[in-house]
Amino acid sequence: MIQGTGSGVGKSVLVAGLCRIFADAGYRTAPFKAQNMSLNCFVTKDGGEIGRAQAMQAEACRMEPTVDINPVLMKPTADKSAQIIVRGKPLRNMKASEYDVYKVDLRDVVMDSFKKLSSEYEIIVIEGAGSPAEINLRKRELVNMYIAARTQSPVIIAGDIDKGGVFASLWGTYDLLTQKERELVAGFIINKFRGDFDILKPGLDFLEKKTGKKVYGVLPYFHDIFLEEEDSITFQQMNTASKNRAPDIQKKVSIGVMLLPHIADITDVDPLALEPDVNLTYIDIRKDDLENKNYDLVIIPGTKSTVSDLVYLNRYGFKSRIKKLSQKGVSILGICGGYQMLGKNIQDPHRAESDIKKIEALGLLDIQTIFDKQKVTRQVEAVHIDSGLNTGGYEIHMGKSYDKYNNSNPVFRFILPGGRKILDGTSAKCDKIWGTYLHGLFRSREFCRFVIDSLRKAKGLPPLKIDKTEFVKDLEYDKLARLMTENLNIKEIAKAAGINLTLQ
Repeated sequence: MIQGTGSGVGKSVLVAGLCRIFADAGYRTAPFKAQNMSLNCFVTKDGGEIGRAQAMQAEACRMEPTVDINPVLMKPTADKSAQIIVRGKPLRNMKASEYDVYKVDLRDVVMDSFKKLSSEYEIIVIEGAGSPAEINLRKRELVNMYIAARTQSPVIIAGDIDKGGVFASLWGTYDLLTQKERELVAGFIINKFRGDFDILKPGLDFLEKKTGKKVYGVLPYFHDIFLEEEDSITFQQMNTASKNRAPDIQKKVSIGVMLLPHIADITDVDPLALEPDVNLTYIDIRKDDLENKNYDLVIIPGTKSTVSDLVYLNRYGFKSRIKKLSQKGVSILGICGGYQMLGKNIQDPHRAESDIKKIEALGLLDIQTIFDKQKVTRQVEAVHIDSGLNTGGYEIHMGKSYDKYNNSNPVFRFILPGGRKILDGTSAKCDKIWGTYLHGLFRSREFCRFVIDSLRKAKGLPPLKIDKTEFVKDLEYDKLARLMTENLNIKEIAKAAGINLTLQ
C-alpha cells in the first residue's frame, strides 16, 4: 500500500508504476483505492463511475477497469458537500458532516470489493488518500490505515521533496501514527527529487535511524512521462504542458480551455496538449482578455455543476464575450456540461442539480437541455459524421439535449453497447461552433489531428505531416516502470509484501 504525507505527493503515479512492474513480472495485478475524491472520472464497461486515476492504474496493469478497484467515489458539488458514488452508482448528495458519520457503513462494501479482487488477482497495489496522520478522521477512517490493517498490507509512505520540508513531513506523519499503525509501515519513498543525491543522503540515513524503517529510494522529478492526472490540473501544469513543442510559435494552433469552478473530466483535453503544434492554456475569465488572445479554439469543458458554472460565466459577462469570439471566427467547442451551456436554455424540473428550474444559456446552439432524475453513464464507440473518422469514449451526464428548431446538424454517430446507434451533438456556423456529450473524443490521434489540422487550415497553415497513429499510453507506463526500477529498491518493496520478485 502506498500512502503519503498529503495530497499531491505522487501516490497515484507510484501505484501505477508498481502495477506495471508487477504485471510485467507475470503477476495478475490490480489497483485498489477504497475511497477517492475527484471530478475526473471514468465509466466502466457496465456503466459504473470510478476515479480516473484508478482507470489509469488499471491500464498500467493491462486489466479492464471495474467498480471494485474504486468502490467509493466522492464528486464535490460545493465546498461542504459531494455526490457519493457507491460501486459505480450515485447514492445521493451528502454534506461533509453527514458523510463523516455515514462512511462507516461503507466499510463492508469496500472490503467486499477488495475480497473480490483478491479472488481474481495475485497482487493488489493499494492507494491511500491524503495522509494517514489526519487524526481528526481516524475514528471513522475508510481509506488509509483502516484498509492497511484489514488487508495486512505493508505501507510505504511517500513524501514530495519538491514541496520542501520532506523529512519533517515523513517523520511528522510517522510520529502521529499509533503504535499499531507504525507496525504496518515498511518504509518510505521520497518523490520528485532534483539535485545532488549525495547532499540528500544524510537525511535519508537520519530518517532510517530515527524510525527504524527503510528508505526504498528517491524518485527523480520527471518531465517526459505523460500520465493522466487524478484531479483538475493547475494553471502552471496546463500552461507548461505544451511548452516548447514547436520552435515557431506562429505555426502553432492556440487552444484555450475555460477554467470552470467545478471543472470535471479535464483529461479530455490531454491529447491536445501532447501535439507538437498546439499551444494549450487554461483561461481564467476573471483576468484574461479573451478578445485579444488570438485563440483558434476555445473549449468549454465538462463540469460537475453545469447550472452553477453557467451562473459564474454570466457573472463575468462571458455570454457577450464568447459571442464576440464566434463573430471573429474563433471555433467554440463544448463538451458535456459545456455543450449544454452552448444551447438556448437549461431546464431542471426535478431540481436534480440545483434549485434553479430554468436558466438561459449562451445561445450559440439551437438546443435546449432538460435534466432528468437519472444519470446517463455508458461507454460508446463513435463515428465523426463529417470526416467518417472513428473515435470513442464515454458519456456521463444528467438529462438530454433537444434540437429546439428541428434543424440540428449532429456531430457524431454513437454505437452503444449492444449495437444500437444514436446521433450526438450539434454544430452551427459552418461547424465552427459545436458540442458533444462524448468524453475522451480526442483519444483517437487521427481524429485529434483532423480537428487540429482543420484549425491550421483556417489560419492558412498546411496540415502537419506527422504520424497520425493513436497515442500509445503503454510506452508511458513502460517509461515510468523503468524510472522506478532504476531508482527504487523494487525487490525490497516486493519482499515487504512477501513477493520474491525477479526483474527482467
